[in-house]
Amino acid sequence: MRVLIGGGTGFVGRELTKLLKQKGHEVTVISRQAGPGKITWADLESGGLPPCDGAVNLAGENIMNPLRWWNDSYKKDLFTSRVDTTKTLAQAIASSPSPPHTWVLVTGVACYRPSLVTQYTEESDWTPFDLLSRLVKEWEGAAKLPDETAKSTRQVVVRPGAVLGRDGGAMQQMLTPFWFGVGGPLGSGRQPFPWIHVSDLAGIIAHALEPTTQLPSDQPVVLNGVAPTQVTNYEFTKELGRIMHRPTIIPVPGFALDCLLGTERAVILTQGQKVVPKRTLESGFRYQFSDISAALREIVGS
Repeated sequence: MRVLIGGGTGFVGRELTKLLKQKGHEVTVISRQAGPGKITWADLESGGLPPCDGAVNLAGENIMNPLRWWNDSYKKDLFTSRVDTTKTLAQAIASSPSPPHTWVLVTGVACYRPSLVTQYTEESDWTPFDLLSRLVKEWEGAAKLPDETAKSTRQVVVRPGAVLGRDGGAMQQMLTPFWFGVGGPLGSGRQPFPWIHVSDLAGIIAHALEPTTQLPSDQPVVLNGVAPTQVTNYEFTKELGRIMHRPTIIPVPGFALDCLLGTERAVILTQGQKVVPKRTLESGFRYQFSDISAALREIVGS
């Protein structure tokens, strides 16, 4: 299988590329710079879609970039880096004389309204309620293929939670304070913490790319990219501290995160959703890391 990956040089993209190559597939990455096994976004716009059996978009500015202040310029980059690249890929697929059999977009669980009690599956209805949910709405809307193309190309949307792994993602900024013994729950700690190990997210995407007997539809198949075991921020924090043999007695107040990150961004950490991978499990996907203890042991090497 030949797979085209937008944003393939990022944290999840590297893991997905490695997995697909291990399975014997051929991978081409769309990147800002050309190179072996790569094309640029400008190449895609001018030359059209290269021959491929599956296409994935993972491109997007890091929403938790600690080097960027939360302002209008940054918010604009968050939207354009996701919506514009998705639109470019969708248009290239629609214009191709031989479109891929599967088109996968990876977005996020920010579409679901934070709640301590409500459980969300892929079938849950939702409407935008804040900046990040509006981003998901525009992002997923940009991926929609024309009806004619959708007759031959299966559309899939994967909505991951916090992506955990050794080489990037959410853990990259968490580990340092924990090593120094100053890690602790964020805000109240009661908020749900939807999460997934990066290997499992790559596995879900690869699973979605496989040919299927299911007929394509004009609506995308949604898969929640989260682990089947739910935890709160407090439970996650205590387990990470236990595995690292570090104390977790210093909570981080919500107002401090609001000041540091901006209120609209801090909600990612101070609020959460109970997200269930109902359709992901029904699809037959098997998790490597279904519980937080196993995932954290692999990540911190304990």
